[in-house]
Amino acid sequence: MSATADHAEERTNSAARLGFEPGQVVQEIGYDDDVEQELREGIEATTGQELVDEDYDDVADVVLLWFRDEDGDLTDALVDAIGLIEDGGAVWLMTPKTGREGYVEPSDINEAGQTAGLSQTKSINAGKDWTGSRLVTPKSAKAKR
Repeated sequence: MSATADHAEERTNSAARLGFEPGQVVQEIGYDDDVEQELREGIEATTGQELVDEDYDDVADVVLLWFRDEDGDLTDALVDAIGLIEDGGAVWLMTPKTGREGYVEPSDINEAGQTAGLSQTKSINAGKDWTGSRLVTPKSAKAKR
């Protein structure tokens, strides 16, 4: 296998590790130049389709929300994201890692998630500069038991 194929497989496996599956519609919010491009490419490779942007006018299976401390109110952003997903869908909240510009305290993520009616089910290393938190509605958390 070539180095390029190894690299592509690593990106795909990273996205699959986050629970992305073929055929899912993933709506991306908060995109900017600082996002983790390899993760985005891995998600597209795993789902088999491009990420849809903030203007997508249907419901998505998953919302990929890039959020930095200076982006406003996290609770509002999460409430908006909930309205974009199917019942049982998830929000992957991506925030800068500790010490990076725009870092969001884990306690703030937990509080905003609870206020928005979400439960955090998983936290992961989402790349060099980003941490991911998987947030689901309590109904979808129960359905996965």
